[in-house]
Amino acid sequence: MSRYTDAVIFDMDGVIFDSERLVLACWKKVSEKYGFQGIDEVFMPCIGTNATRTKEIVLDYYGPDFPYEDFRKEASVLFHEQVDCDGLPVKEGVRELLDYLKEQGVPAAVASSTRLEVVADELKQAGLYEYFRVVMGGDQLKRSKPEPDIYLMTCDKMDVIPGRAYAIEDSYNGIRSSYSAGMRPIMVPDMLPPTEEMRQKSVAVLENLLMVREYLEEIHRQNNFLQ
Repeated sequence: MSRYTDAVIFDMDGVIFDSERLVLACWKKVSEKYGFQGIDEVFMPCIGTNATRTKEIVLDYYGPDFPYEDFRKEASVLFHEQVDCDGLPVKEGVRELLDYLKEQGVPAAVASSTRLEVVADELKQAGLYEYFRVVMGGDQLKRSKPEPDIYLMTCDKMDVIPGRAYAIEDSYNGIRSSYSAGMRPIMVPDMLPPTEEMRQKSVAVLENLLMVREYLEEIHRQNNFLQ
């Protein structure tokens, strides 16, 4: 497979872990406690962005007097209580796809908008950390997705050309980011349905990571035949 791709780079939340629904549930619980309205509407644009951009989105919606730090901390406590008790649910096909890439000698990486410390801890708890050559977090750079910075930085650290790497994403911001970086985005929708823009910017829109593995296997077969 290395004849046609040099790396596969994964987003984490919504791609590796089914975590975004849990985050939204925690946001809802806190918002209901304090009577904040419209939490679903404000949450969706935050998917795929880092902490700084998330805060900007929330304050733009609710206004500068919104007690964002208190809200964030309380929601975070709820989230980590749940994760510490049950762990983060791993998305269907994650291990199968990672094992396939490892067998084929194709390096994998994570480019997440979540803080690096959290990304590393969650991957380690799930026993997935060792699959990845590079792990990047959203606090390692100033500009969040949909800007291309995190993907360009990840490709640079892996010493791969962006155009020869796939990006596995679930969010609009993530697809825009990897597309702008010149990569080959594959959308695996989670909470956000694919739009016409997403289909145009993605090389494929697939239901789950098992289908991503099948997609890459088929491309591998085609390339071997054409060589």
